[in-house]
Amino acid sequence: MNSNSNTLVTIGIPTYNRAGGYLRKVIERSLEQSYQNLEIIVADNCSTDETPELVRSIDDARLRYFRHDTNIGAINNFNFCLNQARGKYFLLFHDDDMIDKDFVETCISSLELGQTVGVILTGVRTIDENNNILGESKNNLAGLSPVDFILGWFNDDVALYLCNTLYNTDELKNAGGFNSKKNLFLDLVATFMLISKYGRLDIPEVKASFRRHSSNRGSTIPIRDWVEESLYLLEVMCELLPDDCRLLTEKGRLYFCKKMYWYNSRKPGLIQRLIDYMRIYKSFNHVYSPWQFLAAKK
Repeated sequence: MNSNSNTLVTIGIPTYNRAGGYLRKVIERSLEQSYQNLEIIVADNCSTDETPELVRSIDDARLRYFRHDTNIGAINNFNFCLNQARGKYFLLFHDDDMIDKDFVETCISSLELGQTVGVILTGVRTIDENNNILGESKNNLAGLSPVDFILGWFNDDVALYLCNTLYNTDELKNAGGFNSKKNLFLDLVATFMLISKYGRLDIPEVKASFRRHSSNRGSTIPIRDWVEESLYLLEVMCELLPDDCRLLTEKGRLYFCKKMYWYNSRKPGLIQRLIDYMRIYKSFNHVYSPWQFLAAKK
């Protein structure tokens, strides 16, 4: 452990009715991190199950439990975790994802003496409901400028999720926490904002797991909201990096157009899918036709 070992790190776990799911494992994995200077915040969004009993059965002085009297909504609960955080860096740890036992240690020990960054990013794997690995993505974009990092993300050279991202707590609070137009890419808005203003530390190794399952929130969101949020994220990128706006817009439209087609291809209802394919095509300035996308899928 290097001289950064006295840096307090906050792990925030927002939860609602997950006592029968992965919540215990998420809390236990937070507490069994090889890096010990932690505080773990569990923010219970007025669960109606056994969440209070589960959390109170875990005896560790680093664990802070908050229970809301009424459900304040998921995004407000995310920001509640952030606002309660006392650590220099902050991980928003969803109650179905996972981190390796040395995730925090790897992040903090990679900082140079006195170094402060906006974001620390590791590689990430995707897993299913039974912890089977679906894929892995290393973070090999160290040393790139913010615009080249974003272009690398467009090219799928890095995967960005909350579980593989440590945020600078004060700077994230100063930026207004987690929010966006439709609250779909709120993590990406925060990540790109802090990267552009305060820099980042890239760690190649895969140290976190994003869980894909049938209850992922994104599968229920209308395509029009995803499109609107994608266009909003492009606007944010241009505000952050105005000199590179034209390039980001050109590459971003193609990236998001294909991504929205992919989202749409998983939706039920043939007629609605066809309508939404055309909505996407128009929204991204006809950069890539749905017929090209469907032909490429065959």
